[in-house]
This record gives sequence, C-alpha cells and structure tokens, in this order.
Amino acid sequence: MALVPMKALLESAEKNNIAVGAFSVGNMEMVMGAVAAAEELNTPIILQIAEVRLKNSPLELMGPMMISAAKRSKVDIAVHLDHGLKIETVQKALDLGFTSVMFDGSLLPLEENIQAVKQVRKMADRFGATVEAELGVVGGNEGEGKSHEILCTNPDDAKLFCDETGVDALAVAIGNAHGNYPVLPQLRFDVLDDINKIVDTPLVLHGGTGITDEMFRQAVMLGIRKINIATASFDSLARHALEYCKNLEKANYFELSRAMAEGVYENVKRHIKVFSFMD
Repeated sequence: MALVPMKALLESAEKNNIAVGAFSVGNMEMVMGAVAAAEELNTPIILQIAEVRLKNSPLELMGPMMISAAKRSKVDIAVHLDHGLKIETVQKALDLGFTSVMFDGSLLPLEENIQAVKQVRKMADRFGATVEAELGVVGGNEGEGKSHEILCTNPDDAKLFCDETGVDALAVAIGNAHGNYPVLPQLRFDVLDDINKIVDTPLVLHGGTGITDEMFRQAVMLGIRKINIATASFDSLARHALEYCKNLEKANYFELSRAMAEGVYENVKRHIKVFSFMD
C-alpha cells in the first residue's frame, strides 16, 4: 500500500473503534517480522523506534530501512519516532522521512511541555507529519533509561494540553509502565474514562508488554487508539534465537535471521488480533 502519516491510521482506528499497533524495531529482522504479520492480517501498523535505542540501532541506518519497508508493504504503515528527547533528534527523523514524531516532555513542568510540543508541531507541519506527546509519567524505563515513578495524567491538564498544542495523539499515564511488569498492573480505567470524555484527541497507551488481552480491549473501548509494544517483541526475538541456537555445534546465520524474524512476527500478529478485536 503506502507509507502514510500516523494520523490517517488513528482516524481509521477511531472510526472502527479499534487500536492500531505501534511496534518498536531494532534491526532488519524485527522490521521484516512486523511487516509480515501486518500483511498476513491485512492490517495497517506503525513501525517505531525510541531515541534511547539509537545507540544500538542508529537512526540513519534504521530510518531508511523502516521507510523502505513501509513503502513496499501491502498494507499502510506509518513510521514513527517514539519518545524523542531532543529537538535535534525529532528534526533528524523528519528529514529522513518519518511520517510521525513524538516529543516526550512528560518530565517537564506543564507549561514547558506545552511550549516544547508547540515547537515540534511547527516543525512537523512543514513535513505533513503527525505529532504525539505525553502527559503524566508512564512508569518504568524505555530501554536503558532511568526508571520513573508513575504519575497518572490529570484529565483537566490533558484537555488544556491538547487545546494548546494541537497534538494528533496523546500518550496518557494510567498505571502503565515500560518494560516487563513485576506484577500485573492495576490500570486506572476511571482516569482513562475521565480523559476520554473531555479530550477529542486520540489517546495512546505505552508500556503494553504484560497487559492482559482483556485490559487492552477495555482500554480501546475507552478511547485508546494506539498501543505501543516494544519489550514483548524484543523478548520474543531473543527466545526464538536462543531456541534455534540451543544444542547446535554451529549456527547458520540465515537460519538464525529467520528465527529472529519469526519471533517478532508471532508477537506482532498476536497483538494485532487483540487490538483489532479479531477472533
């Protein structure tokens, strides 16, 4: 189909009362596995990479690969910078052709976050790109970053933030956290419901790894239109690679590559079916 702005996928998700899956990637096999799952289920997805991952997966290498895969795909795919921490990184992603960018100013005071996102909004508009931001603090850590305590999003602040910035998507904190949960999280669906009632902007759930299918679908019914999956895909790739190499005297790179792609394919396929309410 095509490389598309993330906003188009969010609008379609809203119309169909589902969520679009946003799958983090770090190498060629992850890109291939995610796209294969999306094509098999004939469902658009978002390919994304977070700024903290760039020391292992450089943007100048990953970006063109992600964009090429989207352009060649049989389904619509948006390419997104997740958790951009510096304006320069956001600009680099836009220059490379990313169709969506996130600036994460969630640790800034509200007014500073608003002003930074306004700047990113102007930058993205010149490229026709979608803008995501975060309000409240999603717990855990993205990659090897510093862990943060969860701070649930204030519904009134969310409305002010969206009205002031004009963001296309808002990541909310409702008890979710990045990484693997030590115990099943207690998501604040009451907070999500309050936000959804007063905010028209599509809402995003980060920290999807470890949340149950029932919880995902309840969140979708309360306005979540984009769900991020990262750790689950990295873990699935690693398990498949380990299983392939186990008891081998000599591993074959090409077989290993296929095993890694298969691990991501299986994880992405499972989550797409949950987010789209497929049987």
